[in-house]
Amino acid sequence: MLHDILMVLLGLVIGAVIGFFLARTFMKKYLAKNPPINEDMIKTLMMQMGRKPNQKQINQMMKAMSKYQ
Repeated sequence: MLHDILMVLLGLVIGAVIGFFLARTFMKKYLAKNPPINEDMIKTLMMQMGRKPNQKQINQMMKAMSKYQ
């Protein structure tokens, strides 16, 4: 009885560890292929809002975005 409970708990722990590493690998690949935001995206967004951004503004936005990632 105790042996069976321990085996189930061990299986759950091993499954959780393997699932964590698989999910982490998948997310790293996804973010490498589809980066969240880059300088061109910021420039395009600001131009769509009617602003002509300079490099200083773009750098400030990139710094603010990387702070929350």
